[in-house]
Amino acid sequence: MKIIYLIIGFISLILGAIGVVLPILPTTPFLLLSAFCFAKSSQRVHDWFLSTKLYQNHLDSFVKERSMTLKTKITILAFASFMLAFPLIFSKNIYLRIFIICLYIIKYYYFIFRIETIPEKNIIK
Repeated sequence: MKIIYLIIGFISLILGAIGVVLPILPTTPFLLLSAFCFAKSSQRVHDWFLSTKLYQNHLDSFVKERSMTLKTKITILAFASFMLAFPLIFSKNIYLRIFIICLYIIKYYYFIFRIETIPEKNIIK
């Protein structure tokens, strides 16, 4: 099972690194997945990941202070909303649509009221 976590961690790390360059792809969710998978797979790889600039620039403030920049919040919300729009539009099942609408409400509530917004300049480089 550890090898599966390790593989998923590296795939999400690559996608997160691509997201730094391509604004279409979100960085933070993939890096959060990487951190989770690395913690489950290998302490050495997890420690390495925590020491990278990629982690420190994009996740450190969220993990330590439960805060994100406005740009990060908007990027995550936009990508997630875009992805949830497909099943909402194309599904004929009313229960699935209600569930997705509830996900939208919970997601926006959490990001707006539960995660503090910090200015860009406070990020440690």
